[in-house]
Amino acid sequence: MIYSDQIGNKIVLAEPPMRIVSVVPSQTELLYDLGLDQEVAGITKFCIHPDKWFRTKTRVGGTKNLDIEKIIGLKPDIIFANKEENNKDQILELQKYFPVWTSDINNLKSALEMINSIGAICNKTPEAKRIIETIEKNFQSLNKYKYLNCVYLIWNKPIMTVGADTFISEMLDHAGFNNLMSALTRYPVLDEKDLTGMKPAYLLLSSEPFPFKEEHIEHFQKLLPASTILKVDGEMFSWYGSRLMKSAGYFSELRSKIENAS
Repeated sequence: MIYSDQIGNKIVLAEPPMRIVSVVPSQTELLYDLGLDQEVAGITKFCIHPDKWFRTKTRVGGTKNLDIEKIIGLKPDIIFANKEENNKDQILELQKYFPVWTSDINNLKSALEMINSIGAICNKTPEAKRIIETIEKNFQSLNKYKYLNCVYLIWNKPIMTVGADTFISEMLDHAGFNNLMSALTRYPVLDEKDLTGMKPAYLLLSSEPFPFKEEHIEHFQKLLPASTILKVDGEMFSWYGSRLMKSAGYFSELRSKIENAS
């Protein structure tokens, strides 16, 4: 079979893969929820879900710093990667040895297409279909909340946020937030003056990749005394695999807390 990935590459597989390396945390979790187990030979040190895989599967480095030799030693039938999360040069190196299927996720539509494609490659089409149907049903049932102006931070020192062309920004929209950085793209860097000038009603501090803590909430509250500062679950806004089955419910709970507090 010939499969096209989301950046235009084609891979050829004679049969469903029996040895898989996943170098993207959200796609690793998807493989588990598709019902795979023994087929997955390697994951990254950031693939924390499911916990039993994190504790037992061979780890092949970080998403940006893969252990190429260890991956070669695992002799995978396929590697599942991502354009943004992985290092391009390392992926090109791995393509010399193995089929690499690379996702490129910027919105819910491309996330669902990825789930469908990985399901087909792994001979798990019915399982992928059920996951997609659950995600679509949950997102369709989201209440239409009044939009709240926000800035969503993913990093500190430098302060880094998300632009309009990111998956996170679309998730903010589904959750009823207006991303004040929508005129910019990718991951803009701000200084504190930029942030105070925007005067967001809500400043959302993601739990990942930077581990914002109470001290950061206090710091930003002093900068933005009129803003509500909230720490939010970054996985719900940025993981684009099967975790999306839980995201809509999380967004509803978050908005209910906000509505009840106002």
